[in-house]
Amino acid sequence: MIRKTIFAGFGGQGVLMMGYIYAHAVMNEGYHVTYLPSYGVEVRGGTANCTVAVSDEEIASPIASEPDYLVVMNKPSLYTYQNRLAPQGSIFLNSSIIDTKPTRKDVNIHDVPVGDMAGKLGNPRVQNIVMMGSFIKKTGLITPESFMKGLKQILGEKKKSAMEINRKAFAAGYELEI
Repeated sequence: MIRKTIFAGFGGQGVLMMGYIYAHAVMNEGYHVTYLPSYGVEVRGGTANCTVAVSDEEIASPIASEPDYLVVMNKPSLYTYQNRLAPQGSIFLNSSIIDTKPTRKDVNIHDVPVGDMAGKLGNPRVQNIVMMGSFIKKTGLITPESFMKGLKQILGEKKKSAMEINRKAFAAGYELEI
């Protein structure tokens, strides 16, 4: 089994962090993983994306020419990556700011209003974690506990207040029916 995911959006939306936490969580479950980040020189506000490959065997290439999953946080990323997605793949859309639908008819589309949900939690910075809650639930690739363990590994023990809001954000995304 090998599953590849592209996470894409603007710099500052936590796109690289989504992939990085996910990669740690996957390792916690004993899978092989590659994490390949890419971002523009301007970072915040520029484009950012990363590819995460997950497998129960060694991974020959971290490149995802036809990923199984696409997580897009902005409209330019949807336009850039939708045609690379494998047939019957899944697109997770930040429907709070993406007001168009993919042109592909052979893929599954999951609208996740991450901006609205993060706003209700009182912290717009957790949009990426809301998205990961929905992504983890729908894909079933790892357990929520593994994701939270990966998040804790990245944030460290000193960020208890950040862990609490992120736990709430993840739960909100996980509980969303999409």
